This record gives sequence, C-alpha cells and structure tokens, in this order.
Amino acid sequence: MSNLSASAIDDRVSEYAWQPKTEDDLESIYQRARKQFSVWKNYSVQERIVWLRKLRYHIAENRDRIANVIHQATGKPFLEALSSEVMMVLESLRFLEKHAEKLLRPQKRKTPMILFGKKSYLQFQPRGIVLVISPWNFPFQLAMVPVIEALAAGNCVLLKPSEWTPSVTELMQSLFHEVGFPEGVVQVILGDGKTGRELIQKHPDFIHFTGSVATGRRIQSLAAEQLIPTTLELGGKDPMIVFADAHLERAVRGALWGAFCNSGQVCLSVERLYVERSILPVFQELLIQSLAQLCQGEDIDADLGSMTTMAQIEKVKSQVLEALQQGATLLAGEHPDHWLENSRKLAPMLITNVPNHVSLLNEETFGPILPILPFDQEDEVIELANQSRLGLGASVWTADLQRAKRVAAQLVTGNVCLNDVIISIANPYLPYGGTKEGGIGKYHGAEGLYAFSIQTSILLSEGKSPSEMHWFPYAGKSQPLSQLIASWYGKHKNPFKLLQAYMKLLNLSRKRNYK
Repeated sequence: MSNLSASAIDDRVSEYAWQPKTEDDLESIYQRARKQFSVWKNYSVQERIVWLRKLRYHIAENRDRIANVIHQATGKPFLEALSSEVMMVLESLRFLEKHAEKLLRPQKRKTPMILFGKKSYLQFQPRGIVLVISPWNFPFQLAMVPVIEALAAGNCVLLKPSEWTPSVTELMQSLFHEVGFPEGVVQVILGDGKTGRELIQKHPDFIHFTGSVATGRRIQSLAAEQLIPTTLELGGKDPMIVFADAHLERAVRGALWGAFCNSGQVCLSVERLYVERSILPVFQELLIQSLAQLCQGEDIDADLGSMTTMAQIEKVKSQVLEALQQGATLLAGEHPDHWLENSRKLAPMLITNVPNHVSLLNEETFGPILPILPFDQEDEVIELANQSRLGLGASVWTADLQRAKRVAAQLVTGNVCLNDVIISIANPYLPYGGTKEGGIGKYHGAEGLYAFSIQTSILLSEGKSPSEMHWFPYAGKSQPLSQLIASWYGKHKNPFKLLQAYMKLLNLSRKRNYK
C-alpha cells in the first residue's frame, strides 16, 4: 500500500495511519484466503448462513455506532447513514438467510427428446477468491452487500474499500473480527488505487467493482489481461420523467430527494429532470418553495449534509460554471463564484435552460445539481432520456400506469422506478446493475448469488448401455437420423415414423463391434 500525504486526502481522515504494503504482505493475504477457501467452500450454505446471521445481529445491535462512523466519514445525514447504509445491509442479510440455500441448490433442467433417458441439472460452486473494490459515497452498503453475497456463495473475500473513507474501512474490519469470522474468510485491506492494481495483478478469481466509469475501464483492462471475470457497477446520468398528470406534490418531493439525498453523490441520483412543458412553470415554483424548506447541517435532524471530498466539489463546480457560461440559468442555489473556500457544504442548485452539449447533461455530476428540461411528447422524452451513454437508472411519473409501464419498457437502462425514485436498489429481490457505460453484470437477488458462482451444467446418463446413438460407428445411421429430424422438427410431425427411426438408431447403437 502506498503512503498518502495529508494533502492527498481530506483533513478529517488525515490522522489515520497509512502503512505501506510490501509484495510479501500481498502474497500473504492471498495465501490466507486460498488456505481458508479450501475450508469455507465445503461448508454447507446453512453453515455459512449461521455466520451471516451473527453478523446481522451484531450490525443491528451496533447500528447507531456504525451510522455515526459513516456520518462522520462522509458528511451525509445520520438518518441517511442509518437507512441507506445500515438498514440496506441488514435487509440483504435477511434475504440471504431466507433464500440462499434454495437458490444455490442444484437446479433441475429439462432434457430434449434427442437426449431421451438422460437427466440435466445446474450445479453452483463458489468462484474462489473474490476481490471487492468499493467506493466512498456509500462506503458501508456498497462494500458489505457484495461481500455477504460472495460469502453466502462460498467464496473468500478480499475487500479493498475507498481510501477516502478509512474510518469506515476500519469499522468493517472490526465488525468481522468482533463476530469471529474464521481468519482469511474476509480480509479488509486499507489502500489506494495502487493497492487495487496490485491486488488485481495477484489474480483473484472474480472482481466486483463499484465506482466511476474511468476507473471501471482501467479495472476491466487489467482484468482482461488475465481473463478475470468481473462485475462493474459504474456511473449514472439518470433521467426523471414527469408527465402532466403526475401527482405534482409527490413528484416535486421525489425530485428533491432523488437529486439531493447524500448531496447528490448517488449513482442513481436524478441528474436530468424532464417535465412536460404544460406544467413546467408551476412545477419549478413548487421545487423552489420546497427546496427552501430543507435544512442543511450537522445535527441529527438535518435533511442535507455535506459533500465527502473537495475533489468532487471541484468537479461539480467545473460542470456548473461551464453550463452557466454556455447560457444556463441558475434558478436556485449559489453561483460557484460565491461558494465558501474549503467548505464541503454545497447548497443544492436548480438549473434551467441548459444546452444539450454541456457536460452537466452528458457526464455524471455526483453532486447536488438538478438540471430541469422541458418536453412535449412521450416519444420525444424517451429519445432524450436514452441519449446518455450511462444507462443505470430512471424514473417515470404519471397517473396513467399503462403509460408508465410503456415508457419504462422503452428506456435503455438497468433500473426503472415508476412514481418513485432510486429505491429499486433497496429491494434485495431485484437484480441491480447498469447497461451501456452504466456497468456490466448484476448483483442483488438470485442474480447476485449466481454472479459469485461458477454455474456448471451437468448431464447425467446412467451408463447402462454400451453405446449411444450418436457415437461411432456411423454406418447405416444417416437415413434413420434424417427421418427422425423430419418427423420431429418438420412442419408435419409423424409419431410413427419418429418411433421407427428412433428404434432403428437404437438398435444400430447396440452393435458390439464396428463391422
């Protein structure tokens, strides 16, 4: 692990010690993991669930302590730390406890007529050593959920969280230690991007990454060199589509929460708000009025907290300044020229008249900025929503549920909420992931367990016959095989000719020599 100077990270985490990791240290980490994997993979799913249940109880008992560490590390409100981080991990644990055993059982599959007499099923095995690289915006939830899914599937895990939230990293390390997980099953590693690269170069069996598109590309490139399978959960530029018949108060509140919870540092944040033109003036006025009622601060009842890193504030500032210089209008919030230097508290902004070509509409912002855009027709807004390269999430707001479903079916994205926002990620039964540059692969739900598993197709033959129809010798088999194909797959099925052809092939396969 490389040293990080105080200038490289935020002041509030600079007191943490960062010790360099040597090549031998990293090798030892993998040796412990592989040694423990030979034991952990042979535990039954129910035995693994016993450990996950202990973890759930421990997290629930320490919920306020955990939430407070997250609150202090990220600047998000305490309630958001408790609900979107702690509670979501607990819900995912409950899902695994209730369903992992059934989902990971061998699954019977149908066998076609041409393989008559055989049986088919799907077997799930753990992949091995799973490397989870997680981000700083939800440092607990986005680390713990893939970790527990990988554990339930029988893998051992190396967790490399973001270097920007080291206190949460240490917290997670302590939780697994306090619960008493066997050494080597989960190893939590402090480190930066260099540490992540070195861990990948040691060839884990699977990589689960959550973070930016740029970093995802680099990880995918490193993984491709060694043909390591990956799941990439990347960025979003999520559209929120509000039709004129929507419940306006609900849509306004949904837009504010969807855009500004966690100061907009959510991959599923509303980053483009499309409002049907006929209601745009009244909708904007309601947004301004409702935004003014939100409370920003550090206390337990605050609605809005602070940004997590100064680097992210600079990125947001750059996008906003470009948009304003290109003709956009600041409807609410403070002009970047008036932002307090070195302050992480960033007041939410509403922006209108945003030109289509600026980065504010085309690149992930990850900050409390909400561009508001008009539309006139359903087909038009679908086309606008799909223009983004980032297909992670979207929401559709209308009283006409048939229209909501129709529009959702045409959006090129991984997740859609109807008359709601972001919350699909909170359902552990639904797979979560993006499309286009929004990500590769899924986790959560059954798909999450399967992502962390090797899926082996098994075809069982009792082995009582000395030969098979399709084995050597081929002599005399062409004509009855052709008749079988015509009788079974052709336009007019002929059961008599089918049986006749089948029996001839069967008799030929029973010949005990090739002559």
